[in-house]
Amino acid sequence: MPHSISLINTIAAGLGLALILGFIAAKVRLPALVGYLLAGVIIGPFTPGFVADAEIAAQLAEIGVMLLMFGVGLHFSLEDLLSVRKIALPGAVVQMAVATLMGMAMAMWWWEWSLGGALVFGVSLSVASTVVLLRALESLGILDSFTGRIAVGWLVVEDLAMVLVLVLLPPLAGFLGGKGSDGDLDSIWRTLGFTLLQVGGFVALMLVVGRRVFPWLLWQVTRTGSRELFTLCVVAAAVSIAFGSAALFGVSFALGAFFAGMVLRESEFSHRAAEESLPLRDAFAVLFFVSVGMLFNPAVLIERPLQVLGVVLIIIVGKSVAAAALVVAMRYPLNTALTVSASLAQIGEFSFILVGLGASLGLLPPEGQSLVLAGALISIATNPLWFKAINPLQGWLRKNSEFARKLEQRDDPLAELPMTTHEKFLSRQVVLVGYGRVGRRIAAALEEQHLPYVVAEENRDIVERLRERGIAAVFGDAADPAVLIQAHIARAGMLVIATPDTLNVRQMIATARTLNPDIQTVVRTHSEEEASLLEKEVAGKVFLGEEELAQSMTRYVLEHSRGAATHNHGHNGARAAA
Repeated sequence: MPHSISLINTIAAGLGLALILGFIAAKVRLPALVGYLLAGVIIGPFTPGFVADAEIAAQLAEIGVMLLMFGVGLHFSLEDLLSVRKIALPGAVVQMAVATLMGMAMAMWWWEWSLGGALVFGVSLSVASTVVLLRALESLGILDSFTGRIAVGWLVVEDLAMVLVLVLLPPLAGFLGGKGSDGDLDSIWRTLGFTLLQVGGFVALMLVVGRRVFPWLLWQVTRTGSRELFTLCVVAAAVSIAFGSAALFGVSFALGAFFAGMVLRESEFSHRAAEESLPLRDAFAVLFFVSVGMLFNPAVLIERPLQVLGVVLIIIVGKSVAAAALVVAMRYPLNTALTVSASLAQIGEFSFILVGLGASLGLLPPEGQSLVLAGALISIATNPLWFKAINPLQGWLRKNSEFARKLEQRDDPLAELPMTTHEKFLSRQVVLVGYGRVGRRIAAALEEQHLPYVVAEENRDIVERLRERGIAAVFGDAADPAVLIQAHIARAGMLVIATPDTLNVRQMIATARTLNPDIQTVVRTHSEEEASLLEKEVAGKVFLGEEELAQSMTRYVLEHSRGAATHNHGHNGARAAA
């Protein structure tokens, strides 16, 4: 046995203890990730007993971030990213600015920190964790929904902003009262310009060259027929591209892995790649939460309880309110605003990197790192609770808040059909919820048969384009009864829910049947369990992706097999007669 086996010790202790505590947490109706975080605290350096290697744990966690972002990229196209740019770009920039100012104000006026320390502290509270956000969206089944795309796009903008912050902080340290020389403005502008060129070069390289090279490489490996080589190719692509992006272009591992997934999505084997990498992604994601727990010193809760409370309130309340207000101000539905705000009510890996850099530059006081880590641990542990509170909070706001009702008043011209809408769209029409990849195909088929339909869609840009084409469309969340009412659901012949967001399907169908008891319902889902529940509860037609694909392929095979058999029989008969 070798004398130093810290890697094996860390993996064995981390995964084993995470399994036990995660199981206990699930049994007492808490999120499993609470158990993972506690496992990290127990094997961390601030509690007695066995201490795992924190440096190795952090590197294992980084692999988890790479694989998770790579998996998201496999389901995310450039079109999806650009479709949310009008809300994700300004939203992320303004929300980061608001959170930074709140953190700076608290640090300078309450704790009397320097400007540099307050700035580093404020920025560290403004950026959400990649892993926590994606795990939450995946568990809710809304990662592929429009709201999920907004949250992911928002996160990509935050990651790009943090790349600039990490590059610019060292040359600015002298100005802010930290270590290092006072660089002149010319050098700072050169650093900023060079960083922007690096990031732009990386994105261009991935989108222009990567979209051709990596799918071709995956095809060549697939032709060998080796499953091991295929899995190895997928994992190697995720990790090596992420590493190369950081080493050559200064881009974060997470962002590099995300773009690697996006370019591999061009391959017809992208779904298989996602499935093959899923077990590794889950295992390393658990190690991420364990590594976060290892960084936490429980003593800070006793020594600085009010300061910790202030940090947690900024992360969970301040950021959430700012994000929700921005989304509502851009005239998006209340449900979208609450979901995005819950997604961002936590901090993670970029915050740890930034406070570490700030401490090394002499900007951040020693207690700053402990406060940020405490805020991260508490916000990550409680994040699933805020997602569960979305629907009850939305109902309570609509019932008790006149301000919330005013915000949701349907004075938006896109939120109702124009007065000039033809009568055929107002009676016995199909109400189509969602105009994504599936919805577009359904709409095209309806148009071919000259069947009237009305689209209900959360993406304002899509609704505007549909209106320009003369297609009846309503903007809003179909879980809101007002949206279905504006789509004239009371007189419709069928409700087709083509959105991947399964969270509010029951509410949509309940509203439709309250207003139109005889309406037919058609629902899309990707989960056998969800399909079974929907069929029992709503008694509508439920289409499961894999099942319907198998049935369509079976019909094709049987039809063409019969045709081939008939042709061969006739040909053999002719030969016999001859």
